[in-house]
Amino acid sequence: MSQGKRAGSRRGAKPQRGFRPALLAYALGVTAAVLAWGYLVYAAIDFGTEARGGDSQAWAFLALASVGAVACLFLGLILVARILRALGLTRSSAPPAPSDTPTPAPPSGGGRRAAR
Repeated sequence: MSQGKRAGSRRGAKPQRGFRPALLAYALGVTAAVLAWGYLVYAAIDFGTEARGGDSQAWAFLALASVGAVACLFLGLILVARILRALGLTRSSAPPAPSDTPTPAPPSGGGRRAAR
């Protein structure tokens, strides 16, 4: 290992690994959303079959099941995105927070000679 005034480890501290309840909650939410989506798709297929057979009330149930399936799939995808962000695989798209220190003005072109 090198010695000197600036010698040291170039690696940062390792993040602590352990049980994170938020990830478990997201995973359970994704599972529930996907199961509900599957059931609603199956129900929509069944209502569609009944509606084509002449049952006019089945069209309304078909529409409700379809909208519910879309909502469950959307919720599941949002929860997957949150899992990926919590694991650190993706970043937030929010702009960085402004700091209290003022930003220095950009240097003007030239040097001493141009300042005359």
